[in-house]
Amino acid sequence: MTAPAAVGATVGEALAGAVARLAAAGVPEPRADAEVLLAHALGTSRTDVIAGARRPLAPAAAAAFAAMLARRAAREPVQHVVGVREFWSLPLAVDRRALVPRPETELVVETALRLVPRARRVLDVGTGSGAIAAALARELPGAAVVASDRAAGALALAGANFARLARRVARVRASLVRGFRAGAFDLVVANLPYVPTADLGGLAPEVRDWEPRTALDGGPDGLAVVRALVATAPEVLAPGGWLVLEVGEGQAAAVAAAAGRRGYGRVEVVRDAAGVERVVATEGRGDGWTRS
Repeated sequence: MTAPAAVGATVGEALAGAVARLAAAGVPEPRADAEVLLAHALGTSRTDVIAGARRPLAPAAAAAFAAMLARRAAREPVQHVVGVREFWSLPLAVDRRALVPRPETELVVETALRLVPRARRVLDVGTGSGAIAAALARELPGAAVVASDRAAGALALAGANFARLARRVARVRASLVRGFRAGAFDLVVANLPYVPTADLGGLAPEVRDWEPRTALDGGPDGLAVVRALVATAPEVLAPGGWLVLEVGEGQAAAVAAAAGRRGYGRVEVVRDAAGVERVVATEGRGDGWTRS
């Protein structure tokens, strides 16, 4: 184990040692993570860390940095170590109770806002940290937003985020759409478990060892929970409402086909920045709800 930065070490020296330690531990982006952790210890930005490389590192900051560095070297996600992840420009608290929000999940928000720009009743199924619900509440100030999850811990984490960032989001403990009234929502969104069970062991340690298995494991082909929502969402969608789902690589066609069999109308598949078919959006039948 690499010793903490020596007394009198500069910021740059501490950073260099941290990069080497994280690289030796197999961390995928050692320099970026070291900069994030050191900036957090100093209460500043990564830019200031680099610009202030010749400054001495204060003992208190050195101790805090050493503690965080040890956690990251053990492959605890850097977002857990600093306790926050930015999503849709919102600083979300994150920990082991829910998935760390991924950048590609913002595509769910973008797609929902494009397809249903005037939604008034929104349900985020399996809300986790509350990322999608909080973002939609910010962008749809006139909408009633409900966030559901079957895990009490995730709902508690989401509640802490809503208290700071989106106070009007309501929380409900529920499995998928169970317990909601018929036709209650213009828009249902979700980022559900979609990793095939057999693939869980091959995930990065940051995911496999630190994020809840129930938020990852999608069954034999990864789509057990997603198919269940596709099948049951019509129970709570208003006529003409939309279901917007994040899916894994190679899964979009199967999800779109499931929606077709269930009798949905129009289906859109949206690619992320890497070209992966990441979001499937499908419109409920009927014309009782006007989107424009």
